[in-house]
Amino acid sequence: MYLIVGLGNPEKKYERTFHNMGFLAAADCAERLNAKFKKKECEASIAEGYVGGEKIVIARPMTYMNASGRAVKQLLAKYKVSPEELVVIYDDYDLPKGHVRIRPNGSAGTHNGMRSVIAEIGFSDFARVRIGIRDPEVEAPLIDYVLSEVRKEDYALFTEACNRAAEAALSLAKGEDVGLVMTKYNG
Repeated sequence: MYLIVGLGNPEKKYERTFHNMGFLAAADCAERLNAKFKKKECEASIAEGYVGGEKIVIARPMTYMNASGRAVKQLLAKYKVSPEELVVIYDDYDLPKGHVRIRPNGSAGTHNGMRSVIAEIGFSDFARVRIGIRDPEVEAPLIDYVLSEVRKEDYALFTEACNRAAEAALSLAKGEDVGLVMTKYNG
């Protein structure tokens, strides 16, 4: 079984912000599996689907970004998921807008949601799918930037990035080698 977690913020006012790229990509994962976010458990909205007979749980924590780890910790315990079966999708200011980058492990970087996840679960050896959001044309403090809405002229770019992130996450959940997934989707 795999657990795919898309990080974001639950309120409607955050729906089109940079910080909700993980939520959007998680929704794309669910759509590809014909799964619906019907359940609420472990402080998260849950969709369940199957790939090759293997159960995939897709979660969007309802804890707000900076406390995402609380939900992830509960989900890992409930579903008895190992680090190798966890994939986290999130926005990354350190990557140019629209880029997708897959890594088998790593640090939280500048991302408070990932800091929360790593602090709560106590390990960092899990796959992550990062969606680049940095736009060199926009100058704003980081917190203001990540909570701002994506510009209309960039919707298509970010829609495509979220689609690629969803494909990458599902490829990992299908058991594809992380190195091959990195080669296919990084960039």
